[in-house]
Amino acid sequence: MKKQLPLLLLIYGFISHAQNSLEGSVVNSDTQEPLEQVSIYFPQLEKGTVTDAEGRYTLNDLPQGKYKIVASYIGFLTYSSSITIQSDTNSLNIALTPSAIEMEEVIVSTPFHKLQRENVMKVEQEKMATLRTNGAITLADGIRNIAGVESVSTGIGIGKPVIRGLSANRVLVYSQGIRLENQQFGDEHGLGISDAGIESIEVIKGPASLLYGSDALGGVLYLNPEKYALGGTSTSDINLNYFSNTEGIATNLGYKTSGKKLKFLVRAGITSHADYLAGNDQRVTNSRFKEYDLKSGIAYQSGNFKTDLRYNYNKSDLGIPEDIGAQTKDRTPDTPFQELQSHILSSSTNLFFKESSLKLVLGYIFNGRKEFEEGEPDLPALDMNLSTFNFNLQYHLPKGKILETIIGVQGMDQTNKNFGEEVLIPDADTRDIGVLSTSHIHLGKSDVQIGLRYDHRKIIGEENGTFGEEGYIAAIDRNFNSVNAALGIRSDLGKNLIGRLNVASGFRAPNLAELTSNGIHEGTNRFEIGDPDLNNEKNIQLDLSIEYSNEHVEVFINGFHNTVNDFIYVEPNGDFVDLDPVYIYRQQDATLYGGEIGFHLHPHPLDWLHIESTFESVTGMLKNDEDLPLIPANKITNTLRIEDTTPSTSWFQKGYGYLTLLSVMDQNRVSDFETPTSGYTLLNIGFGGAIEVFGNEMQLRVSVNNLLDKTYISHLSRLKIDGIPNIGRNISIGVHYPI
Repeated sequence: MKKQLPLLLLIYGFISHAQNSLEGSVVNSDTQEPLEQVSIYFPQLEKGTVTDAEGRYTLNDLPQGKYKIVASYIGFLTYSSSITIQSDTNSLNIALTPSAIEMEEVIVSTPFHKLQRENVMKVEQEKMATLRTNGAITLADGIRNIAGVESVSTGIGIGKPVIRGLSANRVLVYSQGIRLENQQFGDEHGLGISDAGIESIEVIKGPASLLYGSDALGGVLYLNPEKYALGGTSTSDINLNYFSNTEGIATNLGYKTSGKKLKFLVRAGITSHADYLAGNDQRVTNSRFKEYDLKSGIAYQSGNFKTDLRYNYNKSDLGIPEDIGAQTKDRTPDTPFQELQSHILSSSTNLFFKESSLKLVLGYIFNGRKEFEEGEPDLPALDMNLSTFNFNLQYHLPKGKILETIIGVQGMDQTNKNFGEEVLIPDADTRDIGVLSTSHIHLGKSDVQIGLRYDHRKIIGEENGTFGEEGYIAAIDRNFNSVNAALGIRSDLGKNLIGRLNVASGFRAPNLAELTSNGIHEGTNRFEIGDPDLNNEKNIQLDLSIEYSNEHVEVFINGFHNTVNDFIYVEPNGDFVDLDPVYIYRQQDATLYGGEIGFHLHPHPLDWLHIESTFESVTGMLKNDEDLPLIPANKITNTLRIEDTTPSTSWFQKGYGYLTLLSVMDQNRVSDFETPTSGYTLLNIGFGGAIEVFGNEMQLRVSVNNLLDKTYISHLSRLKIDGIPNIGRNISIGVHYPI
């Protein structure tokens, strides 16, 4: 015990309560009046507070070191700076500049805790509350409102993200700080995560293998969970949502509390939808779905030590629509349908040293997938379990005046097991290991970010079936290696003008379905044959971004050119097995290019008026000049929005309204096994605000999507092949009330 005593004292001294504090005031830079309810936040420490009626704030228990601090308030330009916390009491007074530009948030998906305008890599960020305001039914439906992002859909319950024309395993999804692994290779397999308890979404549009390894070749969808309550406070709320088209109901209830060191939150939700009505007033049979979701978290923070443990359980029962048949409002899926379960457990632990910091993220995901076919509603034809453990260890080296560097190691151990009669992919183990180094260099009006990474992936698959018979899968033992690099520069080109240029490489190891398939994939109605000799996909993407913004005008132009070597795709070979066409996996170099253009005007003195317009375009081709499949059609989105952000003493506050015209063009550039898709125009409207009920602020929103009940088919709808239209008019009503 005597030998252990010095070690215990050392550990106690390291994580013991720090007496360091920061205090100060926040004022309006024009009038010098104090500002109340300004958010003061340390992103790296995940710690913050708000100013009082006199504009003053105090934050205690801060570790020594240099950290980013952010002050944000509606109607003012977000303040961002670095501050060195010394021992005892520190002070910082802030003057915020009035601006009609929306508040900015710190980007979490990149490692240096920059605001969007400060980031070298262009990252789109959107609040989940905003996507709900636009009437999003699901998380996959909501991301379609982000420029450059679409969704491959199977009805309304199943959707997969598409970033600049790339989808499936080429887009990596992160939730709770860990990579979400849920058999995303399947065309008919959705995200498997609820929007309840998601605070914001970030999208990296381009190769992010430097930060995330394999499968981030096309980009990353990063889901930020809701934050804990501010220290010394407790809150609870209920959210109710109704969707007229499906007579759908989505509700969730949350509670969170934070003491000086310990924090806790929990949120439970349930969603239920009947079959959706297309614009032709016919219900799409078996497009119904149910979802149950539970998210919880517990965190502890004291001085130099911070840890956060999160858990998410999600269960979804998803009907797989095949035709327009019986017109019912049943809510229990009929065959064929999927039953999905996910358990996501993650922990994030930080140690803050005087000049550096260490972060360890651990994650475990269990995903169960069952698929029930017609005639056998109780016996799953497909029964798969996927268990994934991953880790991410990063060390933030001591910061210099111009240089920040992070080194790290990441890894994953994954096991797939089959228990059903059918086998899509064999029992297999996948192991990843990657090491990386990335640096941010500040050079006056310019910032440079560079990085290098090495990855190794091993896939071992077991033999399945009898050699020579249909469905036989041979054993596989493959190793994949890759070295990737990234170089980017962000520069102030002039007053209010920012330019970004990024060049990055990425890679993706072929997945088990591509390597081993040899049978009917019921969800896609085709017989698929894999190739065990497939190589890594490798790409190099060039991104150019120019942004101009002042107090009342914002303009951006984003362009990209993406070269993908050994692009993996499927194509029919003309054969049939039991009336199902045979598709084989092939490889060929491909090129994608395009971008987004946006305009936002909020004219003086009509700061409440917003006029927004975006144009998005993607073109994808194989080396033999054939078009790539599942490339989104070009589209233009025009929005007229009014927003009242001024304090009001009336019964109705924070009012807003919008009118959006979405124009999707014809998609005639299609692959050999696709058909062209006609363009369409949708009109969406919405309004909302807040009223006081029993002393609490209740937020109300109403949105109407496809107001004119247009009958249309999206090019990225998997129901297109059967001529089934997308959803018709849908009125969404939402209520948020603090309890």
